[in-house]
Amino acid sequence: MTTSPHAFTPDTSPFPKDHPKVAFGRIGVLIVNLGTPEGTDYWSMRAYLKEFLSDRRVIEVNRIVWWFVLNAIVLTKRPGPKGKDYASIWNNERDEGPLKTITRDQAEKLAAHLAGRDPRIVVDWAMRYGKPPIAERIAALQAQGCERILIVPLYPQYSAATTATVCDKAFDALKAMRWQPIIRVAPPWHDDPVYIDQVAASLEQHLAALDFEPEVILASFHGVPKSYLLKGDPYHCQCAKTARLLRDRLGMSEEKLRLTFQSRFGTEEWLQPYTDMTVKALAEGGVKRLAIFNPGFVADCLETLEEIGGENREIFLHHGGEKFAAIPCLNATPEGMRVLEAVVERELKGWVG
Repeated sequence: MTTSPHAFTPDTSPFPKDHPKVAFGRIGVLIVNLGTPEGTDYWSMRAYLKEFLSDRRVIEVNRIVWWFVLNAIVLTKRPGPKGKDYASIWNNERDEGPLKTITRDQAEKLAAHLAGRDPRIVVDWAMRYGKPPIAERIAALQAQGCERILIVPLYPQYSAATTATVCDKAFDALKAMRWQPIIRVAPPWHDDPVYIDQVAASLEQHLAALDFEPEVILASFHGVPKSYLLKGDPYHCQCAKTARLLRDRLGMSEEKLRLTFQSRFGTEEWLQPYTDMTVKALAEGGVKRLAIFNPGFVADCLETLEEIGGENREIFLHHGGEKFAAIPCLNATPEGMRVLEAVVERELKGWVG
């Protein structure tokens, strides 16, 4: 998984002649995204959903009640339909989900960019759920001599259900290590000028390529239960700030560029307004041309390709809309890489000159 490390030979001259061979002196960068199942079949989907939905950061309900709901209902009914959804976006050539393909590409391009900065840097990638696991990749970086590791959760907006659970898993790995590498965790970049500018620039490029001008543009972020906000999670506030800064950069009003939240499930109230309900209301209200982009996702995945590009497209057209565009995420495009490069270079300061 690790990108090919560049030529670097640490100075071992101070070591005694009988000193055991040991790798040291390198700096690791580990980018981490959410995860993807290993296949679209029932059992692959079930394993992935079980790991994901067993995370107490993701589902904050009574554990006894949730254990029953998860095992008796969710893991019985959802793997089949979700497998079909994943099959519709699956990278058949590599036999993997698109999130894995894109994250690998991001890591490789990031490594190429950093090659000229410092030959000690090694870039790797992992997934919070599924493969490759965080603990495995931290161990791999340490085995190559990385005494310092920067972990970059690939979430521009912080949430306990995303960024924090990446940290939990990384720290769990450290607990099992006698010689722990020094760890830094990149903070969220929801208001970083480079991020705002590159998301806006990418949106402008895609809008210019359309054969229509959207009457409304939705900035759709992944939702979380409203109770998480009330418990102190800053996610909603950071999403709102990102949307406001994008409006300022693009010169758009709140009516033109609207903030919404997607991907809810269960009966609990989630952050609002809901993307699917907004799409339906806009179509029924006479809006004929709509575009949706996902500034909270650094890579296209099930939630952007199938949920936005498929389900919400169908909702809009079914209720009277005529023109719909699902705008791609930044992915490993030049705009997307500028953001990741800026975040990583900023957080490596002090370790890299």
